[in-house]
Amino acid sequence: MNLLLEGFAVFLLLNLGAGMIRVWRGPSPADRMSAALLFGSTTVAMLLVLAEATAQPALADVALLFVMLAAILSVAFVGLARARGATPPPPPTPTPGKSSGKPG
Repeated sequence: MNLLLEGFAVFLLLNLGAGMIRVWRGPSPADRMSAALLFGSTTVAMLLVLAEATAQPALADVALLFVMLAAILSVAFVGLARARGATPPPPPTPTPGKSSGKPG
């Protein structure tokens, strides 16, 4: 069973390498951010597999830490994108007393 888990960990490591190519060549910041979130998910999966394969439960705690960091990273990215104007502003709300252009 450990051989299977270690093989799966190697597969996840190769997946991280493919994600690194996307970060390096990504045409937009959103592509790069998606790849970075893939890093977080893959790292968590790899740590959980290795925790089971090596019978070291401390690796599961490290995986939880990576989950929390990935959540903070995604929130920070969205906030930074909005601050820079990368996301469109919300549509304007109609003001009272002005016609919205719709009949009725």
